[in-house]
Amino acid sequence: MRQTKFALAAMTLAVLAGCGGTDPAPGNQTIKNKFASQVSFGDSLSDVGSYNVGTVAALKGGKFTINGDNTSINATLTGRNWTELLAAQIGVAAPCAAVTGLDGDATKGFSVPQVAHAGCYGYAQGGSRVTNPVGPNNKLTGSALGALTIPVATQIANHLKAVGGKFKGDELVLVMAGGNDALFQLGALSSAATAAGTKAGAEAGAKAYVPALIPLLAAGATNPATAAQAIGAAAAAAAAAPGATQTTITQAAVGAAAVQPGNSAVASPAVYGPMVAKATADATAAGNAAGAKAGADYAAANGPALVTAMATAGTELANLVKTQLVANGAAFVTVNNLPDIATTPSGRGQPASTQALINAMVSAFNSALTSGLGAETKVLIVDVFAVSHDQATNPGPYDLSNVTETACDLTPAKNPLGSSLVCNGSNLKSGDVSHYSFADDVHPSPFNNLLLARYVSKALVTKGWL
Repeated sequence: MRQTKFALAAMTLAVLAGCGGTDPAPGNQTIKNKFASQVSFGDSLSDVGSYNVGTVAALKGGKFTINGDNTSINATLTGRNWTELLAAQIGVAAPCAAVTGLDGDATKGFSVPQVAHAGCYGYAQGGSRVTNPVGPNNKLTGSALGALTIPVATQIANHLKAVGGKFKGDELVLVMAGGNDALFQLGALSSAATAAGTKAGAEAGAKAYVPALIPLLAAGATNPATAAQAIGAAAAAAAAAPGATQTTITQAAVGAAAVQPGNSAVASPAVYGPMVAKATADATAAGNAAGAKAGADYAAANGPALVTAMATAGTELANLVKTQLVANGAAFVTVNNLPDIATTPSGRGQPASTQALINAMVSAFNSALTSGLGAETKVLIVDVFAVSHDQATNPGPYDLSNVTETACDLTPAKNPLGSSLVCNGSNLKSGDVSHYSFADDVHPSPFNNLLLARYVSKALVTKGWL
């Protein structure tokens, strides 16, 4: 199996050598189709600078990778994503962002008027979903950044409006979306599960406190059983009183304990203090356990709905490709399916149950995409999931040095947004990170973008389009 993988990698590189070699900026070559332009729709993985304005621009960011030409550090650190590299490969103009702007906190430099740029066909935007206009970092999520997150459905509509409603048929159209549908829904599920767990944990902890305290307070009495009954009755009465708190209940319990025969010493803070501390700790542990179970139960019960939603998103994207792209004259449409999100640094940090849910969500989306587009001769589906999974589990043949950590230093002191959006040569981790797979917790490095561009090129060659 290992030899097969190395042979496949060698074959891939050989094919790509015929399409511009292994140079980070592929050269000219003879191609079967002379594309007049490149049009891209999608999310942050294809965004060529939608948010390269305001504070983001001041921080030398703008794309979701390691920004800027850092080839002086290493030849692979070009600052370009896969759509830019592919444009150079097929000999068309470098893509530019169709729309730029931010709708966020003006005091932080994140409020910049939205501007549409004529002749720019890079519609992909960080945070964009397939049809829902509210994606990660949109202002309606409470984010200060105020990402525009124009959905793919609207991106396509905007392009058709700009070009008179029809494609010429000589464009290479790139589509890659769905990741934010997964991430947004996972975030919502996590928040809801946390809320359910917090509520259940607080309730369980409160219920466990008095039962944990009573035997401790009663232990020194001549008759602990009788004392426990009296303490319990006093605590229950205090709990039923208006404005009851844990403090008032504790005071009532201690008072009842202290008047029990042989138990007067418990009235001293030095004696009952450690008992209260232990009861509190025991109740907290019980609450944490109950909260964790409630949160997990909530996630397990609601996780299947996310799988269904991702299948719907995949079907929606397939329908957009068929009815809005192909039906309107697009003759060369490349659709990348979702990569292996569970093996990103973010995914690897999740518990096994969440990773399994992510895999199910991605599989549902990709299956719907394939089912909806498999018969379309003007559509090329690129199996990015397969290659990203192999990279994550078998990085050697891809010349990847690290597939688990981020190349960017995402600490607040180095990176105010904690994102590759403002990552550049000045805030990388120490050492050689040029062949790291990821810039941040979900976005690829320039080198991994190069690998993706090569993989798409190979698919185009196989399809007979390049």
